[in-house]
Amino acid sequence: MLVLDSSRTDTVLARRTVVRFLRARCPWADANDVLLVVSELLGNAVRHTEGGWLLRMTCRQGPLVVEVYDSSDSRPAPRCGDPENGGGFGWGIVEELTSSVTVRSHTVGKSVQAVWDPTRPQTVRPAA
Repeated sequence: MLVLDSSRTDTVLARRTVVRFLRARCPWADANDVLLVVSELLGNAVRHTEGGWLLRMTCRQGPLVVEVYDSSDSRPAPRCGDPENGGGFGWGIVEELTSSVTVRSHTVGKSVQAVWDPTRPQTVRPAA
């Protein structure tokens, strides 16, 4: 299990640590996809909340689970992407790159759980 929080690290170090964790514990996972999802979730926690964030990752025999906790009660809201002003693409990316994504409310804040199931074929995307 990997646990990181914003009081002890920043998002850059968190992303580096995620890649090392994936290589060591979950080599079947597409590190680029996972890193993009983690970046979106942490970025949203920084951009849209007042408090810090907590990142938890597990990869045992079965799925890879990434959870990001933050202090906001607001659930992620899908928006149409705005290429001119930026924003609005993240939630669609998270949904596309994971097997499932769940938002849970807590006494304070919420968590977003992204899951990659190794038995579920991932979507093949054309090269850019």
